[in-house]
Parts: sequence; C-alpha cells; structure tokens
Amino acid sequence: MSGRGKGGKGLGKGGAKDHHHKAGSSSIGQSGGVKRISGLIYEETRAVLKSFLENVHDAVTYCEHGKRKTVTAMDVVYALKRQGRTIYGFGG
Repeated sequence: MSGRGKGGKGLGKGGAKDHHHKAGSSSIGQSGGVKRISGLIYEETRAVLKSFLENVHDAVTYCEHGKRKTVTAMDVVYALKRQGRTIYGFGG
C-alpha cells in the first residue's frame, strides 16, 4: 500500500469501461432459484385467499365490537378459534 497516498488501493484511477448489461427480472429470478409457474395457479391462489379472508371476516366483527379501526392479530386468532382452526404463536 506504500506510495498510494490516501487513495487506498488505487480507487478512482479510471481505466477501461466495461459494458454494463442490465439483466431482466426473469433471469435474475432464475439465478436465484425461482421457478416459473402457470398463470392458472395465481387464479386458484386468489380464490383460496378470498375464501380464507371471508372466513376471517369475524375478526373485523371483533374489531368493530371493540370500537377500533385496526384489526389486531388477536382478533384473527379469536375468529379462527371460533371456526375450530386454532393457531398458535400470536399471543393469547
């Protein structure tokens, strides 16, 4: 490192510019191990999520009863418990 002054390892010296290729999102995803899936899967997922959220609608009722505008995790826990789908790890 002698003879370089405060620049450290010769930073800022310039040099030949290399062309920078901006990779697309699909190629970035593939390098990260992401698999492509059919568009029909998304429709199915959306339908399942919609039915689940309709079931959790009871949580909003708990929230309204408590005169709150924010649905808490406990509201969801109680609503699911009422349906017989007890979940753990969210308090209570």
